[in-house]
Amino acid sequence: MPLSHGQWQKALTADHLAPVYLLAGEELLVLEAADALRAQAKKLGYSEREVLDVGQHFDWNDLARAGASMSLFATRRLIDLRLPSGRPGIEGAKAINAFCADPPPDVTLLVTAMEWSNKHDGAWSKKLDASGTMVVFNAPRPNEWAAWIGARLATRGLTATPDAAALLAQRVEGNLLAAAQEIDKLAVLHGHGRIDAVEMETLVADSARYDAFKLTDAAFAGDGARALRVLAGLRAEGDELIALMGWLVNQLQLALRLANANDLAAQVRIEHLWPAREQLFRKALRRAPREHWLQCLARASRIDRMAKGREAGDAWQEAERLIAAIAEPRAAQALA
Repeated sequence: MPLSHGQWQKALTADHLAPVYLLAGEELLVLEAADALRAQAKKLGYSEREVLDVGQHFDWNDLARAGASMSLFATRRLIDLRLPSGRPGIEGAKAINAFCADPPPDVTLLVTAMEWSNKHDGAWSKKLDASGTMVVFNAPRPNEWAAWIGARLATRGLTATPDAAALLAQRVEGNLLAAAQEIDKLAVLHGHGRIDAVEMETLVADSARYDAFKLTDAAFAGDGARALRVLAGLRAEGDELIALMGWLVNQLQLALRLANANDLAAQVRIEHLWPAREQLFRKALRRAPREHWLQCLARASRIDRMAKGREAGDAWQEAERLIAAIAEPRAAQALA
């Protein structure tokens, strides 16, 4: 059976790795769990890693070749198989089953799936679970949010009273990524220590400048409906579009730098991104290629000129279209 959260945390401290892992479910939690496993693998001497991204034309023979290939330095190796849809198909299921049936020595297979439900579970995942380790990461239920926020705060050296945790839960509206980002911001604004409800409310009020954060965070997270609601709210409150566009252009330039990077992890370090923001941009970059972000940046520059009266057009309407395009690149009409 899949491991519980507590069992998974214990498994991460073991002095050996299982031959195969499947980490599936809520994207942010899966990505963080995979990072933790890679870190443990590095401690245990897994100095080589091969990444296999399963796309539309992926050749599943690559998995067998990766398992059979010899290590360049006679070290342990980690095969990082990224299966975003959680559906390997017939050929993929056969390839994973074959690996599980006869795992190569000193090789561990890590499979990550960002979509998961009971419909994804099949014979291949059951065989993998029997041969190695499977963990399904679900978003907190409504009655679990305060506890999840408390645990997340603890990882950043913070604690909160029940009222303070409830206030933050209300602020993030059940959005997992937004919660992670707010907690990262609290760590910067408050530092280590305990936060009560009064201080939490003060910090929330003091961070009003993060309204622009909410707009871009929702857009880059792919939540177009929420992003457009935030934009409408900012307009209704009398916010200046010029100021909003400045931050939006800044974030689009960041996305373009990340898209252009030969080594994404190295660029993330250069940009000093918080962990939650790193995952936000990784998710956005998977939705669209470099050309899309270049096009969005050009559109943003044009909107900025409209807002300053240097070009004709309805700047707010064009901003809505741009936000929709950032959130959903396939909506080509958003850039029309």
